Amino acid sequence: MPEMNFHDRVTVTIADHVAHVLLDRADKMNALDDAMFEAIIAAGHHLHNAKGVRCVVLSGAGRSFCAGLDLASMGNTERWGDDSLTGRTHGNANRPQQAAMVWRKLPMPVIAAVHGVCFGGGLQVASGADIRFIAPDARLAVMEVKWGLVPDMAGYALWRGNVRDDVLRDLTYTHREFSGDDAVRYGFATHVSAEPLAAAMDLAREIAGKSPTAVRGAKMLSNRTPDMDVDEILIAESKAQHELMYSRNQMEAVRSGMEKRAGEFVDP
Repeated sequence: MPEMNFHDRVTVTIADHVAHVLLDRADKMNALDDAMFEAIIAAGHHLHNAKGVRCVVLSGAGRSFCAGLDLASMGNTERWGDDSLTGRTHGNANRPQQAAMVWRKLPMPVIAAVHGVCFGGGLQVASGADIRFIAPDARLAVMEVKWGLVPDMAGYALWRGNVRDDVLRDLTYTHREFSGDDAVRYGFATHVSAEPLAAAMDLAREIAGKSPTAVRGAKMLSNRTPDMDVDEILIAESKAQHELMYSRNQMEAVRSGMEKRAGEFVDP
């Protein structure tokens, strides 16, 4: 499939059921300006209903994943007034929040590959992924307090359950930098890899070889169950299983597993 470009900021290529989303503003370390926000959201929305996409890899071009907010964009005071932040423009989110939440809202898994600088809003965009591979020498920071702000791109929702509360408070109040090794220890990342993009692509291809309906059902449960009580979780599991049981893909998963071959699955 040919490469798709969104607002000259983000490119998407799809091959073998894996979509590679590349933040493509390398000269500015993929900093978040208006066009980048629009491009990230547009790319995510495009992939939401893309036929045949079973996994997404999110990475940054050049020396870094994303340096966070482009400070030059803060000069437009009118854009930040009134309800530009408190208004809900994308379901439960405003525009900056959707740039991170769009990845969590996708029906298929998203894997982020993080290298170089990953500050502020960039850290929150990466946190929207299901899984994060990170270079050991990456530089990360919850940067917003440095500029007199608070994290507001869905970070608190996405870090909940992953990052220990007192650690998050420490890093937020001080905006202290930490490494990729620290990020895994703190809960911001999943795996350390000297080649995070290669590792992310390998895992994406592995996931893409599984039943896409089962993987999507598992992501749906992972997204929903943290806010449920036990009774709600139990019925949600049962309903999801009921949809999968004896379906074409479920039976193919059994047959291919028993025959020790790659599964031949149909996409939702």
